[in-house]
Amino acid sequence: MVKRTFFIKAIWDEEAKVFYSESDIEGLHIETADIDAFEDIIFDSAIDLIIANHMSSSDLADTPLKDLVPAILWQRPTPHVAAA
Repeated sequence: MVKRTFFIKAIWDEEAKVFYSESDIEGLHIETADIDAFEDIIFDSAIDLIIANHMSSSDLADTPLKDLVPAILWQRPTPHVAAA
């Protein structure tokens, strides 16, 4: 059975002033200064990485299309509030 649900979490690194990713998608490593750029990378890369790194040729050939479509759990973090 093909894994169908993956998660991506953006974590703020206060020292480096960047968001970095925590995810179970092999090969997905994101580090950006703003959350919009982080989200753009998700939309550009996540599905391709899931297909390349989590699905075999036999999965793609033998599994009905409706069962191949992955779910990606992504929730924008709450706005970062800078300390005064």
